[in-house]
Amino acid sequence: MGLSRTMMPSKLQLLAVLAFAVAMLLIENQIQKLEESRARLERTIARHQLAEVEQRHSEDLGRESPPLAEKDDMVIIYNRVPKTASTSFTNIAYDLCGKNRFHVLHINTTKNNPVMSIQDQVRFVWNVTSWREMKPGFYHGHVAYLDFSKYGVQGKPMYINVVRDPIERLVSYYYFLRFGDNYRPGLRRRKQGDKKTFDECVSSGGSDCAPEKLWLQIPFFCGHHSECWDAGSRWALEQAKYNLVNEYLLVGVTEELEDFIRILEAALPRFFKGATELYRTGKKSHLRKTSEKKPPSKETIATLQQSDIWKMENEFYEFALEQFQFVRAHAVREKDGELYVLAQSFFYEKIYPKVS
Repeated sequence: MGLSRTMMPSKLQLLAVLAFAVAMLLIENQIQKLEESRARLERTIARHQLAEVEQRHSEDLGRESPPLAEKDDMVIIYNRVPKTASTSFTNIAYDLCGKNRFHVLHINTTKNNPVMSIQDQVRFVWNVTSWREMKPGFYHGHVAYLDFSKYGVQGKPMYINVVRDPIERLVSYYYFLRFGDNYRPGLRRRKQGDKKTFDECVSSGGSDCAPEKLWLQIPFFCGHHSECWDAGSRWALEQAKYNLVNEYLLVGVTEELEDFIRILEAALPRFFKGATELYRTGKKSHLRKTSEKKPPSKETIATLQQSDIWKMENEFYEFALEQFQFVRAHAVREKDGELYVLAQSFFYEKIYPKVS
């Protein structure tokens, strides 16, 4: 009888633990459903708002609209690469948009697919160039580069972006899918429950850490050509380099994000005035951090570095880093450990004919 009484608390405790676990699963499932419902609602609202804008635009086609001031007729597209500190940077734009009087719009694609259909490409280009109410505008989203000049529209947006060491980016994404981050800690992630480390994944030949998963920054800069998404394509690498140099105003690196923000503030104060100070002191500067991230071992890194895909992605990253450092060297100077933006270094003279 005494033994029976001592066993009962253990059973009750076990039942309590099981009940708690079931309750947590139900809560997580409910949170996931709420997140999905919120996303569907946001997409519905966005489609409704876009339809209203398109209707107003079609009604205004017969009426002459006054031209926007040059400083207001500006559009920036930040086709952000996942896990490159893009949320931290985007939050700065959201914090500044009210004060600096510009609009911020998130490009929310179905299932975060970075490749748009041809009809969506045309819609998007038309919206961006014609949506006067949203100018000046800052668009951001996980979307591959689009060349606006091929769609027969006037004016092109300015592209900006940030890249990251390819292995560090993949490791961050690997753990993000399993443990999430401190931005929405209650959201259930796709690989939640998988406790396998990145090292264990590589040693066992797992698909989530395969070299093909490194192939992301190149296609984001290469664009919507089929070969851009052919992992290991030398043509895609060269096209990505060409676009970075010729189509992007500035491409920074995650490891030097503050310098990237400082240069943007100097070049585009209409959007980014106050951005550097906000990044340094604001509460949201480092808002999103991946949870439970474990650095890969030297053996794991060496294994990935043997692949041709890593070599190409790393070549692109090193190319972007060299270009950014070149831009920085001609934009700022260091003094007493601080960076200072250089003043204007050109002026006009010998202007003819003389004004009487």
